[in-house]
Amino acid sequence: MVQWRSPVERGEVYVLVAGPAGAGVFASSVIIGKTLLRQGYHVFVTNEYPSLIRGGQQWALVAASPRRPVYSHRRRVDVLLALDRGALLSNIGRLHEKALALCDTADAVNDPRVVALPVRDVVREEGGPPVAVNTVLVGVLFGMLGGDLGVLKGVIRGHFRSKEAAELNVRLAEKGYGIGLQLRGRFPVSVVSGGGSGGRLLIDGNSALALGLLAGGLTFFAAYPMTPASPILHFLAEVQRDVGIVVFQPESELAAINMAIGAAYAGARAAVATSGGGFSLMVEALGQAAMTETPIVIVNVQRPGPSTGMPTHTAQGDLRFVIHASQGEFPRVVLAPGSPGEAYELGCRALNLAWKYQVPVIVLMDKFLAESYWTTESLPPLGPEEGSVWRGGTNEPYARYRITETGVSPMAFPGTPGALVYANTSEHDEYGFGTIDPKTVRAMQEKRFRKLSTIQKEAESEGVRTYGDGAIAVATWGSTTMVVREAMQELEGVKLVQVVWLEPFPRESFAREVGARRLLVVENNMRGQLASLIREHVLREPDGFLGRYDGRPLDPEEVVEFVRSFAARGG
Repeated sequence: MVQWRSPVERGEVYVLVAGPAGAGVFASSVIIGKTLLRQGYHVFVTNEYPSLIRGGQQWALVAASPRRPVYSHRRRVDVLLALDRGALLSNIGRLHEKALALCDTADAVNDPRVVALPVRDVVREEGGPPVAVNTVLVGVLFGMLGGDLGVLKGVIRGHFRSKEAAELNVRLAEKGYGIGLQLRGRFPVSVVSGGGSGGRLLIDGNSALALGLLAGGLTFFAAYPMTPASPILHFLAEVQRDVGIVVFQPESELAAINMAIGAAYAGARAAVATSGGGFSLMVEALGQAAMTETPIVIVNVQRPGPSTGMPTHTAQGDLRFVIHASQGEFPRVVLAPGSPGEAYELGCRALNLAWKYQVPVIVLMDKFLAESYWTTESLPPLGPEEGSVWRGGTNEPYARYRITETGVSPMAFPGTPGALVYANTSEHDEYGFGTIDPKTVRAMQEKRFRKLSTIQKEAESEGVRTYGDGAIAVATWGSTTMVVREAMQELEGVKLVQVVWLEPFPRESFAREVGARRLLVVENNMRGQLASLIREHVLREPDGFLGRYDGRPLDPEEVVEFVRSFAARGG
């Protein structure tokens, strides 16, 4: 069992909000997170909810530190805000022996860690709806921790669009805060204001990815709703008029990607977003984009499969699928951000790479990254790069698929003066006319694959990121990187090697960063898909593998136990 430092030593607090669906669990967690952020804390927020239309218990975790970035969750929590008795009974086992559970008097159980409070009485006295229990408990929490009531009230006012609802919740939070003041000393950590957020943001992976696409010059986005990718559609639909883009929800994933390909053919910087099942439907059109050399970005936010799987849970099981999807062979790029900051960066990079090389670019995320919130430094200004666009000025007839030294042909769009722009999903010659001539077929296939030599150089330059150093290397990709970074707060002698470019694989830079170290691989799947890529490209057999495949992210404690056990065996 991993022994973590106590809350007093860490100066940190881990708060779990739990209750039935519709009780404001996640809204409460975001309010707590933003309030702590504005008092100078580094914050992480994640959630779990059932794959149900309505009903069931859910929870959200807020982890906050005044001194360091919080990269992930942990198993045990310091304070539980239980919105009903079911939430208390379901989650009390996650409390350590010095933790507290705050709940209404009617929900209390006989446990010294449970603090029974007249929460529902406060709601009734203020004329609030039953769901407002959450706001009272949030107020109690900040009163107990000594947080800034003014900051909390400001966050609440910013959360509610209705002024009447905002002021009601402010009053409820004030009443709760007063109750919480009477609990000062019951919990050994106090909120120490650090003087504001310092320009940092609290942002989720989906929103950051959407902002990255906008930074990359996105002008057309299509998606059919599919959890956990739907918030990207919601975000872009809400801002489309402000930023001057077209966002469309068609009748299916097939329609979405074909519309995006058509838009890109006409000159729009286009992207789609889906999850594994929707990506399965898009595979034929993925090949269409490859054959027509149409620049397009596909965002796949992974969830467990196969089939419907677990729509509201997380996994990293689609890696091999997206690398090899569609019939035939063609170049593609697969990028995997590990944090919201990287989601923003790689969202922009994906569009620029698609246009630079005229290939499909897939951004591979997962539910844990997509729907969790991290404190993120202010997002840097990024912008679109045009790519190889044909401007005319030549007496030669325009050839959309002209054979070039790099494999990238000058791209023109319908309506460009002097250019007849043919697109053909059958094999074709330089002008787009179908052919089965062996010499021409070989030349066109080799032309497309010549792009890979240049893309590979970019993968080697950008594709691997490292943290720490030691005799043991831990390889990860995607959001599992954040879990390992959290585990490294308790580990020594570990070098984290994060693979950001998964196709083409940065084999030379990966091999160089791992060197002669013992190599462990950690990922959220059963068969070790990153581990298999390492075997294939680096010819290196990992010395150990840790996978999780129950729909939940790995716990940092699991990683610590795994690494320490490996080291104890002489690894």
